[in-house]
Amino acid sequence: MERPLSLSLLLSLLLVVLASGQRSQKTQTRNRNGNPSPELDDLRRLGLGNIINVPLYSDVPQSHYDFIVVGAGAAGCTLAARLSENPQWSVFLIEAGGVENLVHQVPVLAAHLQATASNWGYLSQPQRHACRGMPQNQCALPRGKVLGGTSSINYMIYNRGNKRDFDGWAAAGNPGWSYEEVLPYFLRSERAQLQGLEHSPYHNHSGPLSVEDVRHRSRLAHSYLRAAQEAGHPKTDYNGESQLGVSYVQATTQKGRRHSAFRAFIEPIRQRRRNLHILTLARVTRILIDGATKSAYGVELTHQGRRYQVKARKEVILSAGAFNSPQLLMLSGIGPEDNLKAIGVPLVKALPVGKRLYDHMCHFGPTFVTNTTGESLFAAQLGPPVVKEFLLGRADTIMSSIGGVETLTFIKVPSAQSPPTQPDIELIQVAGSLASDEGTALAKGANFKPEIYTRMYKDLADRRQDHFSFLIMHFSPASVGRLWLHNRNPLEWPRIDPKYFSAPGDVEQLLEGIKEAIRISQMPAMQAIGTRLLDKPVPGCESFPFASDDYWRCSIRTLSYTLHHQVATCRMGPESDPTTVVDHRLKVHGMRRLRVVDTSIIPVPPTAHTNAAAFMIGEKAADLVRADWS
Repeated sequence: MERPLSLSLLLSLLLVVLASGQRSQKTQTRNRNGNPSPELDDLRRLGLGNIINVPLYSDVPQSHYDFIVVGAGAAGCTLAARLSENPQWSVFLIEAGGVENLVHQVPVLAAHLQATASNWGYLSQPQRHACRGMPQNQCALPRGKVLGGTSSINYMIYNRGNKRDFDGWAAAGNPGWSYEEVLPYFLRSERAQLQGLEHSPYHNHSGPLSVEDVRHRSRLAHSYLRAAQEAGHPKTDYNGESQLGVSYVQATTQKGRRHSAFRAFIEPIRQRRRNLHILTLARVTRILIDGATKSAYGVELTHQGRRYQVKARKEVILSAGAFNSPQLLMLSGIGPEDNLKAIGVPLVKALPVGKRLYDHMCHFGPTFVTNTTGESLFAAQLGPPVVKEFLLGRADTIMSSIGGVETLTFIKVPSAQSPPTQPDIELIQVAGSLASDEGTALAKGANFKPEIYTRMYKDLADRRQDHFSFLIMHFSPASVGRLWLHNRNPLEWPRIDPKYFSAPGDVEQLLEGIKEAIRISQMPAMQAIGTRLLDKPVPGCESFPFASDDYWRCSIRTLSYTLHHQVATCRMGPESDPTTVVDHRLKVHGMRRLRVVDTSIIPVPPTAHTNAAAFMIGEKAADLVRADWS
């Protein structure tokens, strides 16, 4: 007789699997076939072995490869998969983290992943104008440290951006990057299953990356969608002809499970691509460069306590992300002369690496309560029956909710100077809040002080009061940060100072977004479910009249929240532009056989989340490399 599946047993097994995928592994260098973890025996005894895959593998580095790709996020996985389509080319993909497991595949657990070894765990420098709800005013800056990168720990929102974004890149001296030219690369990777968009020219149905409607939708989402339309926001496909309007969210999930860059591009080809070697749990410490010819010829890395030098016959390609790619360039002598001199790194090429850093800063809130029951996300709903149904293949349970995100609304605000077709603010509607997990994973992942949960949200959790929240996200911040190295230790974090809200206008546009969210909440469809603003004041903002403009300005600077969207640290543009690091073919200025292929090359903040753009950049880079070496 089958043993009942208790929640405590399931969570214990999930944690065992998670630990097995991330622990320091003296025995995890595997052969080409990649043997699974023995811990899976417990799960197989529950009859779940057929849906669980935890490959723990790494290939022993060879001395030479044609291409070395450093970093296995969305761009790196895409690029490595595409380059290895040529059987004559050998490709070496290096990742600092481990390999995904069952926990990563559960969309509702997205917040929990930020408290694991799959997150680099970066914190910002103390902020003067933001992050006041965090210890030492330090914002959490989650980045994926796992095969799949940030696509393995994010909230799975698929959002390409506005046509004007890419046309602006091209106009700034980057031929080949206009919307018309990059759209085919978005389409190449996409396998869309979106209701009502089966024949849209803006979606493809045969690519490796699954993009689908989130199967679980609460009544709150339906009511909000109607209310946004009542407020004048048309229903739209924000990845189609026009972004402006409201839509159910499109997600990188497959049958209700996370579909990361690893799952889409690497796992399906792992066994049959003998020319693609992968090394996990390895740290690249510098790029090997011939100073006389300014030519990259390999990398130095550490793995399981051993140091390796691996040579590239053709190119070294950095896909390590907006923080780690600039760090590696600077450790290798490519960067600002003053910074490199200060830490004792010999200068190879003076470039403004890390001198610009843009990010989409959000406000966590406002929160609204309703008179519905059983619609909001609470951890107590994840009982054994729901968990078991999910594990056995159901795609419409609450386990498939992408961290509670249900709808997106793209709006204009009066103070913005942007063109009429380009949104300024995104309203991300979430069927929950910090109360959803009783102030644990989400609050800790955002680095919020405990008093934020205790004083604002604990009562909602205790009563399981239905409610929903917004993340108000600003697309075009005027605030510009930077990144630099404190020393030449490759295992120490770079210093990251986003300088959030150093431009006061950024706060004002977020304030306008909050006001629009409140206006939508007053529409008939929302009032039909008793929607009202949660009137618990933000700690530190009690001196301002609740819900006044000054109160919201204080709240914005306190409940600051970022969504993995850092860009421009290796900015793309012509060499004549002194703010740029790579050219339109993603080659590092003044260097040979060295490219950067990730979101660090995006020159200005896009009107989008950046995960979709990372896949596009990987697809386009593959064609650029093919053109140079065919």
